[in-house]
Amino acid sequence: MDGVHDLGGMHGFGPVRPEPNEPLFHDDWEQRVLTLTLATGALGQWTIDRSRFTREQLPPATYLSSSYYEIWLRALERLLVQSGLLAREDLSEPARSQLGEGAAPTPTTSATSVASTALAGKEGTVARVAAVPWPALRVALDAGTRYEREAATEPLFAVGDRVRTSADHPSGHTRLPRYARDTIGRVVAVRGAHVMAHANAVPAATPAPGDADWLYTVEFDGPSLWGADADPNSCVSIEVWQPNLRAVPLS
Repeated sequence: MDGVHDLGGMHGFGPVRPEPNEPLFHDDWEQRVLTLTLATGALGQWTIDRSRFTREQLPPATYLSSSYYEIWLRALERLLVQSGLLAREDLSEPARSQLGEGAAPTPTTSATSVASTALAGKEGTVARVAAVPWPALRVALDAGTRYEREAATEPLFAVGDRVRTSADHPSGHTRLPRYARDTIGRVVAVRGAHVMAHANAVPAATPAPGDADWLYTVEFDGPSLWGADADPNSCVSIEVWQPNLRAVPLS
């Protein structure tokens, strides 16, 4: 979907000023949010792509006024309520006000005992969650969930092929950013077949064989993305699924 989360190439946000020697976490509550995200994700009630899509669906004002881990927390609150692991009443009033309208399922699983110790926003019960040390978090992140699948067909493209990305503006989740749509690039790697993010982002997603397709790393030169003012020696590489690519004939 198009939204404020897709910031690449947008104007009006001022210069990007990287923080020198930026720490992994700026405060203890951020580490607890990551701990909680990994712990509840392991319950199997949603996929990583659904969690990303939920962050993208936050109200624009909330998204733009929130820090990185505040965005994660706001989305996690929604996922827990939507999945029935928490009731709205389990959250603090500030957190409830961020959820918006709409009925949520009544919590029915024993997983509520895990979730109910945790969520009321960083102002409240997140403080009761013990932060797992970073080395252990890193192990959990590296383990992840495997989404690579056996390919049902041969890949359409090979390293060196020129391709053009699609110009679609989907209403659902997509990993193809706006700035790289309808743009010519070059395949620099074939990554195998993987479950496509848009199919994996819906509630209760159980990827079917047809939900996997070939994934490529495509390199775009700076001027193709940003125009004549871009550094001619710059480039950007992104991963793109095969359905979002078209062959470009040799000129």
